[in-house]
Amino acid sequence: MRSLRGLLPTTGDYDLRPRTLRADLAAGLTVGVVALPLALAFGASAGVGPAAGLVTAVVAGIVAAVFGGSNVQVSGPTGAMAVVLAPIVAVHGAGAVALVAVLAGVLVLVAGLARLGRVVTVLPWPVVEGFTLGIACIIALQQVPAVLAVRIEPGGNTLVTALDAVGRAVAATDLTPTLWALGTVALVAAGTLLLPRLHAAIPASLVAVAVATLVAELTDAPVARIGALPDALPLPSIPAIDPGLLRELAGAALAVAALAAIESLLSARVATSMNRTAHHPDRELVGQGLASVASGLFGGMPATGAIARTAVNVRSGARTRLAAVVHALVILAVLYLATGPASAIPLAALAGVLLVTSVRMIPAATIRAVLGAGRGAALTFTVTAVVTVALDLVQAIQVGIGVAAFLALRHVARSTDVHREPLPGPAEQGDEHIALFRLEGALFFGAAERVFGTITERSVDDGVLVVILRLSRIGMLDATGARALGELIGDLEASGLTVLVKGVQGEHRTMLRRVGAIDALRHPSHLIDDLGDAVVHARSHVRRSAVAEVTEPGGTGRAHG
Repeated sequence: MRSLRGLLPTTGDYDLRPRTLRADLAAGLTVGVVALPLALAFGASAGVGPAAGLVTAVVAGIVAAVFGGSNVQVSGPTGAMAVVLAPIVAVHGAGAVALVAVLAGVLVLVAGLARLGRVVTVLPWPVVEGFTLGIACIIALQQVPAVLAVRIEPGGNTLVTALDAVGRAVAATDLTPTLWALGTVALVAAGTLLLPRLHAAIPASLVAVAVATLVAELTDAPVARIGALPDALPLPSIPAIDPGLLRELAGAALAVAALAAIESLLSARVATSMNRTAHHPDRELVGQGLASVASGLFGGMPATGAIARTAVNVRSGARTRLAAVVHALVILAVLYLATGPASAIPLAALAGVLLVTSVRMIPAATIRAVLGAGRGAALTFTVTAVVTVALDLVQAIQVGIGVAAFLALRHVARSTDVHREPLPGPAEQGDEHIALFRLEGALFFGAAERVFGTITERSVDDGVLVVILRLSRIGMLDATGARALGELIGDLEASGLTVLVKGVQGEHRTMLRRVGAIDALRHPSHLIDDLGDAVVHARSHVRRSAVAEVTEPGGTGRAHG
């Protein structure tokens, strides 16, 4: 129960002192104005309609703010989620999204209760940035049909669909709708980019969309509009559950849950770096899981933490989660009071907002930093971005992590090395018959064969009688490395050499015993802790070998004590 209480809301989540209260109200109002066109746009982009985007922003925004693990996180529909949902809508229809939201929310909630919140820290930076770039490209490509005023059935590959839209627009005999749509997009994009230069407090995207809508209304422009929107929140209901559909949507729900968890935790981490306050990853997953479940019950989309809106919230002076609640209430007020004007918004205007959003998702400086971080980082970044666009987001993360892991293992394997060292202290007669090898790094499947091959080459046919293996600097030893070490000892002993193993760490000794490597030694005393003792032992073997050669001329010259 004590552990569970750490995942629940507390009175300490809020600060109602007048100064803090004013800051939260102002920040919430600012974020609400910024989020309104994005909520409409992401709902339309996902294929579930602008109304679903509004519902998600309101319901999930409030639930995630109250139950989440960050004081300044803002949640709702996002571009990445819209990218994942679009194929689901194309195959199963918009009605399946509510069920996916509930299923995915339950999975994220369970992940939070299972304390998996810190798993995002294992994601390599190039994978995250490549993933983000791929999403940005997909969001931009998804807008091409709306930008060109071409209607295309959703569900195909985003790049192919965009190229098809371009082909249809070029072949069209009447270019009037296309020119109007392009003009609307240009107006919104220019306003969104240029208005903040006049004054930072101007809600640029909202003003740009409002101006584009006014122009379209006054000129009776031939552009597609959002259409009718609900003037109230729908009543909550449990989505229809069909066993067959449930099985078909299981994979989609898992992908949505993974995306919701990753994006929310990344957003919370960004917020923490911006305002220097802590966040609770496990509680964040609990809050996001509950938010998606609630959104699904109201007919909305799965929700995640939104990095862009969270950044606006922090920069606007938000202190507590009350700001995120206010942001949702602002959108709720629009839903009840202004759905009439909102229904006249051109779809091309929302496309303009999303195009600007996609450009801003990953700054050019970040791309240069990743590409300049080395060939490995550049390869991981590029592969992740390409797979995100060509296949899907979950596979992109899997492939990106696989590439990063392979490169990391290759680097670790290359850093594992073996050096032949001179014996410590004054030289003695016979020392040339003793080979002292120092192994350092990670002795695992990726490096064992190369390292042990080097030892064999430098030991056999070099007049060596005794080999000392220094293992005290081995940082990691896996079963493959331990087994290969046993085989090396056995091969050297079989060739007539005596092998002494020095400085085996406690946990490594257990592994060596389990795979039988210790048993390959000729005598238990050949496992030694001190280098000085190992050298004394080796010299005694060499002296006995010399005596054996004098007294037994036909002997092998190898020590067997």
